[in-house]
Amino acid sequence: MNLAVLIPICIVYIGIMSGLAYYGYKKTTTEADYLVGGRNIHPAVMALSYGATFISTSAIIGFGGAAGVFGMGLLWLAFLNIVLGIFVAFAIFGTKIRRLSIELDASTFPTLLGKRYKSNFITVFAGAMIFVLMPAYTSIVLIGGARFLEESLAMNFNIALLILALIIALYVISGGIKAVMYTDAFGAVIMLVGMAIFLFVTYQAVGGFIEGHRGLSAMKDLVPQPLIDGGHLGWTSMPALGSPLWWTMVSTIIMGVGIGVLAQPQLAMRCMTVKDDRALYRSVLVGGVFILFMTGAAFAIGPLSNLYFFNTSGEIALTAAGGNTDLIIPKFINAIMPDWFIYLFTLTLLSATISTVSSLIHVQATAFGQDILKTMGINKLFGLKMNVSRVGVILGMVAAVILAYILPGGVIATATAFWFGICGAAFLPALIGAFYWKGATKAGATYSVITGFTVSILGFLFLHVKESAALGLSKAIFGKDALLAFPWTHIDPLFYALPLSTIVFIVVSLLTKGTSVKERYEEQHKTAL
Repeated sequence: MNLAVLIPICIVYIGIMSGLAYYGYKKTTTEADYLVGGRNIHPAVMALSYGATFISTSAIIGFGGAAGVFGMGLLWLAFLNIVLGIFVAFAIFGTKIRRLSIELDASTFPTLLGKRYKSNFITVFAGAMIFVLMPAYTSIVLIGGARFLEESLAMNFNIALLILALIIALYVISGGIKAVMYTDAFGAVIMLVGMAIFLFVTYQAVGGFIEGHRGLSAMKDLVPQPLIDGGHLGWTSMPALGSPLWWTMVSTIIMGVGIGVLAQPQLAMRCMTVKDDRALYRSVLVGGVFILFMTGAAFAIGPLSNLYFFNTSGEIALTAAGGNTDLIIPKFINAIMPDWFIYLFTLTLLSATISTVSSLIHVQATAFGQDILKTMGINKLFGLKMNVSRVGVILGMVAAVILAYILPGGVIATATAFWFGICGAAFLPALIGAFYWKGATKAGATYSVITGFTVSILGFLFLHVKESAALGLSKAIFGKDALLAFPWTHIDPLFYALPLSTIVFIVVSLLTKGTSVKERYEEQHKTAL
């Protein structure tokens, strides 16, 4: 590693990012600018920012490493990311989020739900969910970036973590969403170039597309016995139907993230930043191409790393990474790529980390300042409204850094699915109801959000063994890692929390239909006349 070359490149990169952040700062003069970019962000910038926020180091490092273990079945997640995460999120949900946010004068996701159902409780509860739980997701993105710097640049993990946290906090504090989105868009271009080259060189290293997949299929007998016992059938096949690995891959990784993306607060806010529906339609192509290259490449490269490591060292990827899935991609890059690409990929991972964490911290900050303090009427204790959100930036970043030291290795993909699943179960029924059902009621939405959140948390604490065993609460209370037997130990809580929250939403709304949103709107309209 030639630091004499790398350091100037990083300085130029940080200089460009700082310039964009400063530009965002100069363009941020109102609260609407800080929160939703004045609702006039260019569609290409929005799409790239959305993609860069969506595809973080958790996708490249965490899910790329998970694909190195599970195999190419994870490409189904890339398919869902494009269909649900881009097309549905932009062209269907996005247009309705944008219109509703303008109609209700809402600039955050919790405020949008709260105003739609005329419920301060929903606003505060959703804001508290974000502010308390999102730091866990933020921390694993930071871990991904810091682990790459540690592995590729021989940098101390603690120093790398603190440097990333400081840079991101400065961007978000200074320029709000505009600074975040401008730097996101620039970072997205670097990420796209880096992953395209990485994919091309990977296929070259394993003999090409056909030979690479043929060689990987021939390695079926090299799958470790514990994975075979769990249902692993090779890196080019899906796990055995109904096996523990199948349930983990399908329910947690593919469906948990694929469905949960539709209810992600930091992504929904992007749809509030453009001026019209046409801008969202124009964003679909840019966002779709970006997600295809980023997730599709990562989920193909991970499994192919097994073939490369076996051909060069006689080991599979997990063994070469010392059993830590989060290190598979960094070690593969170090083994396969020349120094110049490591420099480029350093910028790619920096961009992925900075773009996602800055967006997450911005959402946590607005949840603290707007959704919690402002809704509860105590924001004046902290002075100006924008300053309250900036206090939230500091608190959110400190929490993320602390968790980054606490969380164990190999946790990136799991923690991502955890956050996406909770958001899907808690928010998705109420969000869809806000768009399509005028008979939905405040009580229905409230109990649905509480049900989705509570059932998800209980599932992770007492049923889903990967989390319940690590947390230890079930063991301490009941003497066993999980209360129920297989397959419940491997079924993601989203699979039962989302149906339950949907049923509660519908049933309670029907029982309290005399207070429906439609009737309240009509009553207010008559009063106004």
